[in-house]
Amino acid sequence: MSDTKIKVSEVSEVLRLQLEGIDNGVKFDEIGTVLQVSDGVVRIYGLRNAEANELLEFDNGIQAIVMNLEEDNVGAVLLGPSNEIKEGYSVKRTKRVASIFVGEGMLGRVINPLGEGIDGRGKITGELLEMPLERKAPGVIYRQPVNQPLQTGLKAIDAMIPIGRGQRELIIGDRQTGKTSIAIDTIINQRRNFDEGDPVYCIYVAIGQKGSTVASIVNTLKEHNAMEYTIVVAANASDPAALQYYAPFAGAAIGEYFRDTGRHALVIYDDLSKQAVSYREVSLILRRPSGREAYPGDIFYLHSRLLERAAKIINQEEVAKQMNDLPESLKGRVKGGGSLTALPMIETQAGDVSAYIPTNVISITDGQIFLDTDLFNQGNRPAVNVGISVSRVGGNAQIKAMKKVAGTLKIDQAQFRELEAFTKFGGDMDAVTAMTIDKGQKNTKLLVQKLHQPMAVEKQVAVLYCGTHGLLSKVPLEKVTVFEEEFLSTLELTHQEDVLDVIKKGIIDEKVTTLLEKVAEEVARRI
Repeated sequence: MSDTKIKVSEVSEVLRLQLEGIDNGVKFDEIGTVLQVSDGVVRIYGLRNAEANELLEFDNGIQAIVMNLEEDNVGAVLLGPSNEIKEGYSVKRTKRVASIFVGEGMLGRVINPLGEGIDGRGKITGELLEMPLERKAPGVIYRQPVNQPLQTGLKAIDAMIPIGRGQRELIIGDRQTGKTSIAIDTIINQRRNFDEGDPVYCIYVAIGQKGSTVASIVNTLKEHNAMEYTIVVAANASDPAALQYYAPFAGAAIGEYFRDTGRHALVIYDDLSKQAVSYREVSLILRRPSGREAYPGDIFYLHSRLLERAAKIINQEEVAKQMNDLPESLKGRVKGGGSLTALPMIETQAGDVSAYIPTNVISITDGQIFLDTDLFNQGNRPAVNVGISVSRVGGNAQIKAMKKVAGTLKIDQAQFRELEAFTKFGGDMDAVTAMTIDKGQKNTKLLVQKLHQPMAVEKQVAVLYCGTHGLLSKVPLEKVTVFEEEFLSTLELTHQEDVLDVIKKGIIDEKVTTLLEKVAEEVARRI
């Protein structure tokens, strides 16, 4: 018995030899296992220290983003096809927050929300900076009031519902009322700024649209030479719900890159109704409790934190450099005075503005452009319903000449709409009413604009001056369009320097108005 006794010294020797072979530098590569895969959502066991919005990577290179942190597992949304992930697959943390690599090389390209080119032209070239998809909006101190116009080139909008750089203006209406057309015309109109060396970089985010629709939009932009300063982010209808959900955030991150480096950018979200639907889908699969219309309760927070990122940054560089939540990649590159303007879109059902998503987004934005199906069908395009459309920045974002000329236009048009409704009942009209109606009808005609033909602001002011000052009283209603064309071509030929160039600077004085009235009279006589 005594022979089999283990000596303490021997045990310690054995342990010592064993311990010597151990590498005590701890390798801490956290690896989890896939428990369940369902419709673009994976549940993962073993990633105890994973963080919200962290990027995860599977063995086959597919990525996912952490959304749910539960007691015993992690819920993540896949940024790729679900059929390539199976139960039991390994997944590891990247310790990076979900982000996109942005750079000048993206201009003129069509990309997906992960920042990869999908237009068949290979990888994105040039210097790329890492920008987080989710980021806190700039604080109050780092902003300044919106006072610089962003011209859309559409008379109805630039005159009555002006958009300023750094504003969030909602475009809302039923399907097929021309929402996308307004956005595309605005992008085309930025060509003038690009040629003058003060570009507004445009990011068009297509969410849940058909691939063919996105292709035709890209073709339209190419035809009008607008792709040079435009980036198209496409998450098509066939893409996973997670990609459609993250697409606007990718657009905002690209816009922030331009904004924080002291330049101007415009981001168009087409449309947020489809993003809300994809978020609802992801949330319900993650078993989050649903609220009104089965949308999750934080949908309001989702849109507000997205739209709040649009801002006009303060012009003082030393203040702008201290901006909150600045990504590492931008440090040392920040310049003041940049802006990011957002044009979100919402599709309504049968004009119902009181549904959940429309009311939410209306309350977050700085005004809305409401498009009406009836006006569209009557041929009044852009079909802007002036009565309920509003810009909360308003006249601050107009050149002085436009403010002066179009100041009364909105009220005039609203009065005309009311009177028009009454006169339909018949009866005699007094002279004042007849004049108001005649003026209103001609102004409505003046505000009609052909597709993809945005107009320079000085020409808009000249035309609207004729409308608001009753210079069309002798022109028959059916000849208003002919008058407009003749009037503008006469001005271009004979008064480019002394009228149009002066208006462009924002000046409209007696000398200019006299010439405008003289030309209008001549043209009215001719036609």
